[in-house]
Amino acid sequence: MFDVYINTVLVLIGIGAFSAIMLAFVAKYFNVIEDPRIDEIEKILPGANCGGCGYPGCRNFAENIVKADNFESLFCPVGGNESMKKAASIMGKVATEKAPLVAIVRCSGSYENRPKTNIYDGVVSCKMASALYLGDTECPNGCLGCGDCVVVCKFDAIHMDKVTGLPIVDDSKCTACGACVKACPRNIIELRKKWPKDRKIFVSCMNKEKGGIAKKYCKVACTGCTKCF
Repeated sequence: MFDVYINTVLVLIGIGAFSAIMLAFVAKYFNVIEDPRIDEIEKILPGANCGGCGYPGCRNFAENIVKADNFESLFCPVGGNESMKKAASIMGKVATEKAPLVAIVRCSGSYENRPKTNIYDGVVSCKMASALYLGDTECPNGCLGCGDCVVVCKFDAIHMDKVTGLPIVDDSKCTACGACVKACPRNIIELRKKWPKDRKIFVSCMNKEKGGIAKKYCKVACTGCTKCF
């Protein structure tokens, strides 16, 4: 009986030793040596992991910067030109400067301009409401007011105005990451260049219907002439 215990222990030790040797071999054989510049670039990025650059996170963005031949298609909207200049300096390349952007809301359908015709009783989500019906004002183009854009913003740069029922963008906090743009099922939020003295010039309505039909939805609705586009 004692021999059985000894043999069992020896077999287990042998299996453990063999497994350890195999793991060490695999770890060494498949070891991936990362470019140390990836860590350097990741440190100078804001670390927001917002996806505004088009990549899942800052780490992945840093990896693509190291691999890229040039910076033409690479830009971090949160870190802006300064972060990209630092990254370019590490890589020995030249960064492409871009004009600062800010999110704008192209809708004037406030409670006053666009009276409610029904009450939505469901999941508080613009995406869900858009999939179910036109909205509580019957306008097929206006803001649904559930605040999906507010939920996805990591910078506290957009809030729902209790008076108008529309999202308001805080230009001083907006990083132009584009999260709110992607979250809006009506596509009424866009990224535009910042104008001098923070002035904004855009048509605050996405309605493309003819004047008479458009006015049925909203008092200040666009006539849909498209001359301004």
